[in-house]
Amino acid sequence: MSVFEPSSWQWNRRMLGVLRIVVGLLFLTHGTQKLLGLPPSPIMHFPAAVGTQLWTAGLIETIGAVAIILGVFTRVVAFALCGEMAYAYFTQHFPRGPIPLLNGGELAVLYCFIYLYLVFAGAGAFSIDALIAHSTKGSPPAPAPERHLHHAA
Repeated sequence: MSVFEPSSWQWNRRMLGVLRIVVGLLFLTHGTQKLLGLPPSPIMHFPAAVGTQLWTAGLIETIGAVAIILGVFTRVVAFALCGEMAYAYFTQHFPRGPIPLLNGGELAVLYCFIYLYLVFAGAGAFSIDALIAHSTKGSPPAPAPERHLHHAA
């Protein structure tokens, strides 16, 4: 296989699943920090007070991250988390300036676009979504992707 050829669809699914799980685990720490104060923050005082905007963000992040890790309702959850990160960027970071490196918004932008990707790519391997898709009775199986284009002679 050449470095210019696409990898197999099986590896694409597996690596999408790995990306989803790692991003979910990292995102989970942001939610638990806001809700439980774990891991401790050297910068901000956590946990956030119940009912505040920060507490609500922590709740969304914690529940959403668990769903992303498990790969359950991935597209819907990723859409919600993408929106949360866009909101966080434009309300908390952008007012400090438009450049994410300088306004502290790099993670919000990265999470936003990774979740946007998951909206369209789905959960990949190692997910409850994949188990549900493969166990659905009465629906035709998804067609296997074509490996090569056949040219007419």
